[in-house]
Amino acid sequence: MSRIVSANEQGEPGTAPGAVGTAAIVVAAGQGLRAGQPVPKQFARWRGKPVVRHSVEALTAAGIAPVVIVIPAGADAVAQDALEGIPDLRFVTGGETRQESVRLGLEALTRAAPDFVLIHDAARPILPRTVIERLRDALARHKGAIPVLPVVDSLAHAGSTDSGDVMGTPARREDLRRVQTPQAFHFQDILAAHRNWPGQLTAGDDAQVAQSRGMEIAMIEGDEALHKLTFASDFARSLPAVRIGTGYDVHRLTEGEELWLCGVRIEHTHGLAGHSDADVAIHALVDAMLGAIGAGDIGQHFPPSDPQWKGAASHQFLSHAAALVREAGYAPGNADVTIICERPKIGPHRDAMRARLAEILEVDSAAISVKATTTEKLGFTGRGEGIAAQAAVCLCRI
Repeated sequence: MSRIVSANEQGEPGTAPGAVGTAAIVVAAGQGLRAGQPVPKQFARWRGKPVVRHSVEALTAAGIAPVVIVIPAGADAVAQDALEGIPDLRFVTGGETRQESVRLGLEALTRAAPDFVLIHDAARPILPRTVIERLRDALARHKGAIPVLPVVDSLAHAGSTDSGDVMGTPARREDLRRVQTPQAFHFQDILAAHRNWPGQLTAGDDAQVAQSRGMEIAMIEGDEALHKLTFASDFARSLPAVRIGTGYDVHRLTEGEELWLCGVRIEHTHGLAGHSDADVAIHALVDAMLGAIGAGDIGQHFPPSDPQWKGAASHQFLSHAAALVREAGYAPGNADVTIICERPKIGPHRDAMRARLAEILEVDSAAISVKATTTEKLGFTGRGEGIAAQAAVCLCRI
């Protein structure tokens, strides 16, 4: 009977693995629909590069070659683009199931005939070098090795009745482990195990396939960093917790124009001139929000050359920026707007301005600050020729 053992137990002797005799298979053939990305999650961008590229770079940096990438049918171009520039890669079209995809990857390595192979899920982008080394060390004594972590939460068996789900007899968490990848094996042994696996059965992972052939599998210490990206929230958590943006805008004061500041109309002898309603404070705030998420500036989204925005109310621009912020996985934490002018006096309108900005952004007014200052009669604002505004925002990850 096969069994899983601790990596420090003495297993069957093997050849000490080295970089030259170790290949890898990265399974990237799934559709990844639950992740909510526009492409399969393994090719979506995560922390500045495609998900699959992270682990492939880690494997090649550890001296593992060749690396076989098992991809979905028709994904050749997107896969090669995601991994451009990485040497000694081979691309193989996967099968209907993960097991079939792994077997096809193993078959692609038969000509190379490595001594050892690491089989890794592309959806686990962070692959610490220490885990790779522990797997290599374990293969000197065992036919296979897997990284595992203890179960720290209480567990229960889920059952169901006519009245809904019920909790069954709890499992002993002390006896359980969370299994990760890469999983490492002597190449010829795992190839034979996959070739002989009953086609009608589905294995939980490659270690189960190996055990079916009587292989002893060692458990080595895994790493929390090997978290598997599964849901859209996993991609959101990869974003920085906080992002900061700043904005600045200026508009000229002109007779015959309405004066809008922070979405509030103010009675004054002059108004601000511009293609839209020229709300200089909102324009600065929009630029701050767009800048925080790296989405350009207000002119890119609402170009002055576009006639549809002539005379438009600037609250539309702010609502648009707020929607983009939400799509990027953030919400406004707070916003600080400073209006720079000699006239009109901002103090009497401050509360109305804060309330209006809070309404547009769908936040509490306590998260909005509106201040005013002058330039002591200096410059164009001091001469009453125009109004300037600057804004800063803090966005918090949802």
